[in-house]
Amino acid sequence: MKRKNDEFSDRQKAAVLLISLGPDVASSIYKHLTEEEIEKLTLEISSVRTVEAKVKDEIIEEFHNIALAQEYISQGGIGYAKTVLEKALGEDQASSIINRLTSSLQVKPFDFARKADPAQILNFIQNEHPQTISLILSYLDPGQAGQILSELPQDMQADVARRIAVMESTSPEIINEVEQILEQKLSATVTQDYTQTGGVEAVVEVLNKVDRSTERTIIDALEIQDPALAEEIKKRMFVFEDIVTLDSRSIQRVVRDVESEDLLLGLKVASEEVKDVVFKNMSTRMVETFKEEMEYMGPVRLKEVEEAQSRIVAVIRRLEDAGEIVVARGGGDDIIV
Repeated sequence: MKRKNDEFSDRQKAAVLLISLGPDVASSIYKHLTEEEIEKLTLEISSVRTVEAKVKDEIIEEFHNIALAQEYISQGGIGYAKTVLEKALGEDQASSIINRLTSSLQVKPFDFARKADPAQILNFIQNEHPQTISLILSYLDPGQAGQILSELPQDMQADVARRIAVMESTSPEIINEVEQILEQKLSATVTQDYTQTGGVEAVVEVLNKVDRSTERTIIDALEIQDPALAEEIKKRMFVFEDIVTLDSRSIQRVVRDVESEDLLLGLKVASEEVKDVVFKNMSTRMVETFKEEMEYMGPVRLKEVEEAQSRIVAVIRRLEDAGEIVVARGGGDDIIV
């Protein structure tokens, strides 16, 4: 008895699809699957005997439509995808595809906003409560969020940055409600799961994308509002390995100001890239001395190395605050020589 397309399970359809695509394509798809998924799918493939050509074509077409739906969702959200599919496939088939995707895919909140012009988003949210703004910014790409944060009133910037840093999980109901703020102008989509977002790392990524003036304004304000949070953010905004981003003159100044013992410990387990950059900004004699001392230093505790690197970063931050060196950031930081 011949089987119809709708009598196949999703896994059986996947097996038929991989067989139809051939071993080369199938093997490349396997690279993106878990071991469990590979095992189950392989069992299905091995159990496939014969499939009617018409059914095979229907399965391939179904996969094609699902792939198109995913592309439409990425372009403009679920609402946009549903509208396009209804025009192409009819309301019933479009609803079936969308329902299948939304039940199996996690569509990240504010996906529509990540494709929008930051200036347009700013226009819609600048008069909202800082908590609403911080929630939206925490879901945007750091570059977008940084640009929007830079354009907010100065008295609001630090408040929004702090709220992003301390933000924890947010319920789908609240996310849905906030998304409705932009619903009339932009396509919106909702997640059904509690989502972890925000945090110190999120605000650090955003601050790394703003201009230096905005960064300094926010950090200064946070140092008054929440000194511990400000210190944690500053620690994460420049790490030891970021020395490679400094210009030669700044590295030479850092080498002069840090303790030789700290520099020896800091370079002990540093990457070759960091060592090369630092050594290039030392005299030949100093490099020879450092390499010799590092060779005879012997094993060192990781904690000691990390503490030495932290002291070096502290020196860099002090020199930067004093205007003695320039630490390049994102956000169009101009350096005039």
